[in-house]
Amino acid sequence: MKIYIAGPMTGLPEHNYPAFNREAEFLRRQGWEVVNPAELWPNFEGAVRDLTEIVKLDLAMLCECDTIYMLRGWERSAGARTEHAVAVWLNLEILYANA
Repeated sequence: MKIYIAGPMTGLPEHNYPAFNREAEFLRRQGWEVVNPAELWPNFEGAVRDLTEIVKLDLAMLCECDTIYMLRGWERSAGARTEHAVAVWLNLEILYANA
């Protein structure tokens, strides 16, 4: 089973990558194949790609998953809310982080 991690990034220290990476490790220990945007875009600050390209690629990766994992604070992120809406539309399983 393949799972996509979604959550807030913009305006957070280190783009919230530590939370994404912590949860990715947790999910991998549970046996998931993880799609972690923090690993897809490790140098976000210096990224040559524009936001439009990143969003398109992230959504394409989400569409290849069976499940989406929502990090805390996702409700305050336009991107994560969009990813959540796509997951609902595609009838993906939706899991929510507790911590």
